[in-house]
Amino acid sequence: MSVYFLCLVLFCVGLYCVLRKRNLIKIIIGIAIIEYAVNLFFVLVGYRMNGRAPIDSPGQSIVNMVDPLPQALVLTAIVIGLAVTALIASIAMRVYEKYGTFDITKIRKLKG
Repeated sequence: MSVYFLCLVLFCVGLYCVLRKRNLIKIIIGIAIIEYAVNLFFVLVGYRMNGRAPIDSPGQSIVNMVDPLPQALVLTAIVIGLAVTALIASIAMRVYEKYGTFDITKIRKLKG
């Protein structure tokens, strides 16, 4: 149960970075931390103590198998998260080229 709490703490740290920081790079890092927390939660949901791999072998009974669906979802989410992070970083670079700053309060004040 404490592992789920630590996962929630990690999510809250990322949420704090997204909501309270003013630098675009720190916001991107906060989004990545949130993504890692959600992926960790999905892996924890499918985990079983002393579980075995979900491979059917003749002669063995299917007992205490680890759920493979969250693992497959996390693999897909990692790839999509990497693409989203690259897109957000490229947008942040374009914003820096145009405005010369990563501070979102200064960007909001500028017109152009």
